[in-house]
Parts: sequence; C-alpha cells; structure tokens
Amino acid sequence: MTAIPTISVDAMGGDLGPEAVVEGIGHALKRWPDRKANYLLHGDEAQLAPLLAKHPKVAAVCELRHTDTLVQMTDKPSEAVRRARGSSMWNAIQSVKAGEAGAIVSSGNTGALMAIGKVILRMKKGVHRPAISANWPTPKGHTVVLDVGANVQCGATQLVEFAIMGEAYHSAVFGGDSPSVGLLNVGQEELKGNDTVREADQLIRKSGLDIAYKGFIEGNDISAGGIDVVVTDGFTGNIALKTAEGTARLVAGWVREALTSSLLAKLAAGLLSLGALERLRQRMDPRYINGGVLLGLKGIVVKSHGGADGEGFASALGLAYVMAQSDFMAQIRANLDKFASFEEEQEVAAAS
Repeated sequence: MTAIPTISVDAMGGDLGPEAVVEGIGHALKRWPDRKANYLLHGDEAQLAPLLAKHPKVAAVCELRHTDTLVQMTDKPSEAVRRARGSSMWNAIQSVKAGEAGAIVSSGNTGALMAIGKVILRMKKGVHRPAISANWPTPKGHTVVLDVGANVQCGATQLVEFAIMGEAYHSAVFGGDSPSVGLLNVGQEELKGNDTVREADQLIRKSGLDIAYKGFIEGNDISAGGIDVVVTDGFTGNIALKTAEGTARLVAGWVREALTSSLLAKLAAGLLSLGALERLRQRMDPRYINGGVLLGLKGIVVKSHGGADGEGFASALGLAYVMAQSDFMAQIRANLDKFASFEEEQEVAAAS
C-alpha cells in the first residue's frame, strides 16, 4: 500500500488519558519521520483541543471527533457493550468499520475493547475467539506470543487458530517467509502437557496447514529467539508477559544502579558510548514494544497497555501503522479455510 493511512484513536482510554495520546502522536512523528499518517481522535474536545494547541505538529495530522462519553476501565464487557454506543472507544472502532481508518488504537478497557470490536467488526470466518498478540524481543529480533490475555481458557481448536493468525501476523509485521511456530508446554516430549495442548499439537500435524510447525517449546525458549511464534492460552501468556516485563525493569534497575553506585562507576559509564547505552535502554524498556493486536476480527484493533505514557503509546501507533500497511487479512485466509475443511472432514468421518 502507498496511500497515507489513517489511524483511528480512542483518545480517552487508559490511565493517563488524552495527554498520553497527544504526546504519543508527537513521539511517533519524531521516531518515524518517514511514516506519514493521519489520525482521527475520538474524545472530549474540551480536553483535547488545548493539548493539540500546545502541539501544532500533532494538530496538523489530526482530526478531532468530539464525544463526551467514554468506557470506564472498571466497566464489565457486557455492560460496556450496552452503554458504549457513541463513546470514544465505540466511535473509534466504528471508523474502521466505515472504512475511514485502517486501524484503531486504544489504551482502554481490554475486555470492553474486545467485546465492542466483536460487535462492530465481527469475527473473521473460521475464527471462534480473538487473541491478543505480544511482540517479545529476542537476540534475533522478535518472537510473537499469543494469546496474552484475551482468553483465559482455550480449546485445542482455538490454539490452532491462534497458530494460523500468529504466523501471518509475524510475516506482516516483521517480514520473512514461513516463520516457525511452536506450542508452549511444560516440556518438549509429546507426552508432556495437558489434554488441550496435546490435542492442538495433533490437529496442527494432521491438518496439512502451510506453516513451519516445530512442536512443543518451553518458557525459556521464548526469549532465546529460536522460534518466531509461540502459541498458548491467555492465562499462561499473560502471566509470562507480565513476568518478563517485571524482569526487564528489575535488570534495568540493576544496570542503572551499577552505573551510578560510585564516582568511579559514573566515570566508567561516561566513557561508554552514549548511543550504545541508549540502544540498551530501549531494548530493555517495555514501552518500546507496547501494543498488541486483537487478531481474528474483521479489522485491525491495537490494544495499548492501560498505563502507557506517550513513549509507550507511540509504539502502539507504530504497530497500527505497520498493520494498516500490510496484507495480514489476506494472508490468514488460506490456512483458515484449509483448517475449516479439515474439521468438516473430521466431523463427517466421525458421523459415518
């Protein structure tokens, strides 16, 4: 795609609200000056207009769509769907449905975002539940992990669907052909794990999907970079993600402490390349990989961390830009159709 994409933004979601959104667009403009994009900001004009006035470069690429209704972080998904019509989150997603935007970004209530996304955009044929992806930094680039929170419990069929979507997502965002796929398990032996994981393993092997499936992998394999796509349920994936984020902050704190613990340490740090230190800081900072896509919907929905600041929100906007410019939607179609045909054949065989 060569046209300048438009990204729809729920400007009222998240813990920091409109300030993080406007700052995030400003950071995105600086971080990727070659990525030209326009933004539809859905939210309270009384709060957003003064912020845009302070950031004229941001205002130049934004169109403000006023609404004084918003989805609260504490709203249950079912309640949010009933009361959300006309809210900043609802209107932001509706812009994608209407074709005004190629993607939507929100730091708001995850459950509500998923529920409203399903109502407005609907699920893709062959997908039962959406999954949230996470981009995991590794020595070799990035590993995509899904699900990281949308589905606490998953059946074997859903895990296979996640494998299909994760493989296409990795290709769309990071490029390359045939990214490798693995199922997260407590061991690599075929007898390890619960019934759901073992059944999903057999379904992938027997269904003839066009993916580079490598079987079971363990938790320590995620960060090693030997596998491109790691598939698991949302309960396990979310715990793994939050544990990794906490570990990254812990190690970053240790590095900072070591470099400032004494005058000698500070002098040694001063002799190091500032560029190298900055690259290290960014690689260890969760804000620079913030953003997960709700895979499986008939539209691109990017979920930013609820506590993301401007730097973190910029990362989510960058992800939305890449997805809006990709052919992800077309890439997953062939394998979804192939898996659906396999399931139909299995049902016919079981009934006969």
